[in-house]
Amino acid sequence: MQKKWWHKKTAYQIYPKSFCDSNGDGIGDLPGIISKLDYLKDLGIDIIWLSPIYCSPLADQGYDISDYYNIDPRFGTMEDMERLIAEAKKRDMYILMDLVVNHCSDEHEWFKKACKNPDGEYGKYFYIEDCPDGKLPCNWRSYFGGSAWEPLPGHPGKCYLHMFHKKQPDLNWENPKLREEIYKMINWWLDKGLAGFRIDAIINIKKSFRGKIIQLTVQMECAARPKC
Repeated sequence: MQKKWWHKKTAYQIYPKSFCDSNGDGIGDLPGIISKLDYLKDLGIDIIWLSPIYCSPLADQGYDISDYYNIDPRFGTMEDMERLIAEAKKRDMYILMDLVVNHCSDEHEWFKKACKNPDGEYGKYFYIEDCPDGKLPCNWRSYFGGSAWEPLPGHPGKCYLHMFHKKQPDLNWENPKLREEIYKMINWWLDKGLAGFRIDAIINIKKSFRGKIIQLTVQMECAARPKC
């Protein structure tokens, strides 16, 4: 077996909202995490895995992402994130983020554009189907309860798939343009010095309904680039 950088390392998950509040607003934040790096290092922590800190309406604890390229102001700024990565590196520690790519938020720009024109480019970023007279494409249930299909806003007779919360429309990994957008975002974060990702709900990107099989092999190695 080829040795990887994370072998024999100790990882620790942080839910930023409740970890350490640096400014007294009642919400944990990135400066608070930075202030605890020495403490975490003394505990023997090598890798810090952050639960989602991207911009989000928080319908599902941040796993409904409205902007993959920005930090939610509740938790700080992009400058705070860059400082966290740099300070961790000084201590020979690594930062991982949650990579949530089975779905995004219904407040993401992609979904807003899909709602404006479901037959256009961004409509193909999601699973949007005809639902004449309320007839659903299949009987799938959401993990959150109820149907996994929701009426598409502004378009009677159409619906979209959400395996989780109804505010988390599933992304269509069958679409190569969508995949390229995700890969671009991944590399953007790695270029910032992020060590890698914990991949959320990855088993759900394979879909099969109405006789149509979507089977994808996704190769995402949760690893640092050599420079990290």
